[in-house]
Amino acid sequence: MKTKYLHISAYPCNQCDGPVIAGAFGTRESEITREGELMQVGAVCLSCGNKQTKMSDGNVVRQFAPVEWASQKPQR
Repeated sequence: MKTKYLHISAYPCNQCDGPVIAGAFGTRESEITREGELMQVGAVCLSCGNKQTKMSDGNVVRQFAPVEWASQKPQR
C-alpha cells in the first residue's frame, strides 16, 4: 500500500529575510522501500508573501521530520 509523506523546510526570503516555508510530498510503495516520487508543492514567505521558486546560495535550510499524510476524503 502506498504511503504519502509531507516534507517541510524553512529558509530566509530573498526579499525581506522572513521565513519561507517550502513543502513537498514523497511516496513509499511499502514500509521497507525508499521514498520516491518527491513532488514539490511550493514555497511562500510568511512575512511578505513572495512565492520564492529557489533559495539563494549559502542560505541555512531547516528541515523538519517528514510526517505521514493520509488524505481524508469528505463524506457525503
